[in-house]
Amino acid sequence: MNTSYKLSTLTMLALLGTCVVPTSLAAVSLDRTRVIFTGSEKSISLGISNQNPQLPYLAQAWIENEQAEKITSPMVVLPPIQRLEAGANSQVKIQGLPEVGLLPQDRESLFYFNLREIPPRSDKANTLQIALQTRVKLFYRPVAIAPRSGFNEIPWQEKLTLTRQNDRYLVNNPTPYYVTLIDAASNLKATSAVDFKPLMIDPKGQLDLGVSAKALGDKPVLTYVNDYGGRPQLQFSCTASTCTASPVASKP
Repeated sequence: MNTSYKLSTLTMLALLGTCVVPTSLAAVSLDRTRVIFTGSEKSISLGISNQNPQLPYLAQAWIENEQAEKITSPMVVLPPIQRLEAGANSQVKIQGLPEVGLLPQDRESLFYFNLREIPPRSDKANTLQIALQTRVKLFYRPVAIAPRSGFNEIPWQEKLTLTRQNDRYLVNNPTPYYVTLIDAASNLKATSAVDFKPLMIDPKGQLDLGVSAKALGDKPVLTYVNDYGGRPQLQFSCTASTCTASPVASKP
């Protein structure tokens, strides 16, 4: 192996020093795939655990805004770093600060919660250690739009509509919530549309679905992610250029 190849390999490995990965692949894991901070709460606690049965890890946590900038307001993570013994469970707390009241109170605000594992230092020479990182969406949901406890309300995602413009579908979100779509198909039994990529529609926003209307037909099926990480489906019925959604019954 020549020197230039060695340097190139080392450089590539160094870039892998911090990787964002699914929680299931990390030693330090989070107990959820998204975080909802409701305006009525002063703080919320998240469960974390060290899945490694032999080694202790450090767990570092912080919050970023939509621009991926680390922030310490209007919410902060406590403690920002802690030690997790092998196989141990713990918690981190997201604490709301007074500035949270300055966020829009008629719609959700988007942030990102980050959890990075820091492995113990190896006593072996020339060992590359990789710090894996989990990053999930953190939604601040004001009291005014929070679902009411005890009321069986229709999921807001069912209010989505599609508008056909030439050979494209625009998805319209009339709600004050973010909606994440992870799949689009022409019917319930069809595979995913080839060009579809997961997307998130802002509150009161509109986005191109990114695939041709011809590929999705007149009864498109979209899959969204709910507060609990579930993946319900919506089937749309189109009249002229407008399509409305109906829930798909979950399989027993």
